[in-house]
Amino acid sequence: MVVCGDDGLAHRLAAELRGVYGEQVTLVVPASERTVRTPVVGRARAASAALLGRVDRVVSAAAGRAVVSEPAGGERTLEAAEASEAVLAEAGVERAAALALVYDDDETNIRAALIARRINPRLRLVLRLYNRRLGAHIEELLDQASALASGGEGAGAGAGGSGVDASTTVLSDADTAAPALVASAVAGTSKVVQTDGLLLRAVERPPVGGSGAVGGAAGLATLALLSPSGNGTGGPDGAEPGAAEQGPELLPDAAAVRDADGRGTLVLEQVSYAGPSVPSGRGGVVPPFASLFSRRLRWSLAGLVGCVAALAVALSVVTGDHPLYATYEVLLDLFAINDPALNQPLGRQILQLLAGLVGLLLLPVLLAAVLEGLGTFRSASALRKPPRGLGGHVVLLGLGKIGTRVLTRLRELHIPVVCVESDPEARGLATARRLRVPVVLGDVTQEGVLEAAKIHRAHALLAVTSADTTNLEAVLYARSVRADLRVVLRLYDDDFATAVYRTLRAAHPQASTRSRSVSHLAAPAFAGAMMGRQILGAIPVERRVLLFAALEVAGHPELEGKTVGEAFRAGAWRVLALDTAASGGTPAVEEAYEEAGQAGGSGLVWDLPDTYVLKGEDRVVLAATRRGLAELLGRRRARERTGT
Repeated sequence: MVVCGDDGLAHRLAAELRGVYGEQVTLVVPASERTVRTPVVGRARAASAALLGRVDRVVSAAAGRAVVSEPAGGERTLEAAEASEAVLAEAGVERAAALALVYDDDETNIRAALIARRINPRLRLVLRLYNRRLGAHIEELLDQASALASGGEGAGAGAGGSGVDASTTVLSDADTAAPALVASAVAGTSKVVQTDGLLLRAVERPPVGGSGAVGGAAGLATLALLSPSGNGTGGPDGAEPGAAEQGPELLPDAAAVRDADGRGTLVLEQVSYAGPSVPSGRGGVVPPFASLFSRRLRWSLAGLVGCVAALAVALSVVTGDHPLYATYEVLLDLFAINDPALNQPLGRQILQLLAGLVGLLLLPVLLAAVLEGLGTFRSASALRKPPRGLGGHVVLLGLGKIGTRVLTRLRELHIPVVCVESDPEARGLATARRLRVPVVLGDVTQEGVLEAAKIHRAHALLAVTSADTTNLEAVLYARSVRADLRVVLRLYDDDFATAVYRTLRAAHPQASTRSRSVSHLAAPAFAGAMMGRQILGAIPVERRVLLFAALEVAGHPELEGKTVGEAFRAGAWRVLALDTAASGGTPAVEEAYEEAGQAGGSGLVWDLPDTYVLKGEDRVVLAATRRGLAELLGRRRARERTGT
């Protein structure tokens, strides 16, 4: 495996591949990363040496020519100017199984991906791109290039033959981390995974009556038994059940759930979401018709319409004309374009004068309507201010890459939001303007900014700026305003996030606190994509992570030909649903619907009975630990057998 990047995600991803999946990893990073983030690199190398005892190559990009050195610990370091074709070749891309390009710049990742695809058409590519629309086109382009190059070498070569997966996967750390950040802010202990219209929510349920039983409706599956203390301090990140007595137990069996005294459970629920991502009548640039005009103006317009109707009825009675013709005459008089009613009956002349008077009253009302309409459209295109009396909302600090994705997720869940941003040119302001979300422009560290965002009446504070100190300062100040406020802060370094989390929980035990590292949340999904699986998302369980993946049953002896109950392995993986989109309307799918007690259709079949036999053509959605997915893939066992 080759990992190229310039921030903490690259180091976290490399450590994930080495420590969890047991892969040989070549890390390509700028030379400055070795000095600026020495603790991060040191932890990654220490974990690698302790778990595997093998020598890894670290390729670092420095200004100037390539330099080879042997640092302490026997690691080989190659320094180069940039991740060019020569550097990728030196890193072994032509022999690698997968390449991850996780630079912070989209253009850098795309350029390197094109070079790598030309060097090795069978290479599995994982790209980090913020632009999702561009990412879809790049993914299609690289897959097509791989198919054409492999097809020219002979039948059975490439992604489709000889079992080689040369697919291209485009991910975004912002999209991967946003659901967990949103769930932590909204429910404190709930996590969600959303992809292609599928929304899964993991809900923490407290024990009832001192036992592991929980109240409420039954969920789709029990994902974990939580720590007895419930503070999530058990075990190091990435550790599996049993690593620490107070840590959570992931994917327990029924007996463990039944015998868990005083421990809460993490239960998976399916939440269906339909409709636009913005609440009806609140989003978009065009406001609803009722909001174009004030209530007083609408009453004025209604009064004028009533006057016109009354004049038309009176004219029809006086002259005996048809009501429609009488209305036409009144309108002509109203706009002063009718002939004077000379030599007409007195009643007709009086009605014409009254219609002219109503026409004079109509002019200022029309002018006021035009001005109010223009003002409404102007305010719709400008940033809104938090309305008076707002409460129960989420205060979001920062509208960068992560903040913009979090804002979109919050509005998809119909949750009121107030944003705080110091940069008037931030990329997320356009999204906030489009969604008509109130925004407070100002430095959050300055006094009065959080008060303007109604922090004293907020439901939660979500600090996701790019500066750790800013996030921490904002959280501490918010806690001084409201000691019981639920807070979620994004911190770059995972160890720092753990230390802050424990300290805040100790200082404010009555309040909900969550500290999240984006690299900690995103690295498992990137690592899973490098292993060749379709990762649906990741859910944090205290300081650990559960992955959700869609797998083809064929080729996996742990699944194929076994029942759902036999395929379940406690602490490793659990089959959750059958994906019928891959099987179409085959008899096996109809059988699955019948056994699960669901009506036929497309989508996912939940609540599969333990007696359902998994067939080779089935595609299943499962939850697994990271080590469980590695074992299910069989790469660790194959390496142990060959001794490589």
